[in-house]
Amino acid sequence: MVNRLDITGEVCPVTFIKVKLKLEDMASGEQLEVLLDDGTPIKNVPKTLKGDGHAVLSKEKQPDGSYLLLVEKDGAKPR
Repeated sequence: MVNRLDITGEVCPVTFIKVKLKLEDMASGEQLEVLLDDGTPIKNVPKTLKGDGHAVLSKEKQPDGSYLLLVEKDGAKPR
């Protein structure tokens, strides 16, 4: 099961805070799909996630202009 979080319509820094809280409830190695808006959220959220040690596995633009990120918790850290 892949966890999913829709943060479209949210503004920074609320976008990252919601993603961070969701990841805290997940085990290392679990994946999270994050739907977020273009602009500041897609520029800042992936960069901040990588800085916190998570892996952004994919970033796909959706037909409505939003983005779908696939994130692996702690994915950038050696296992």
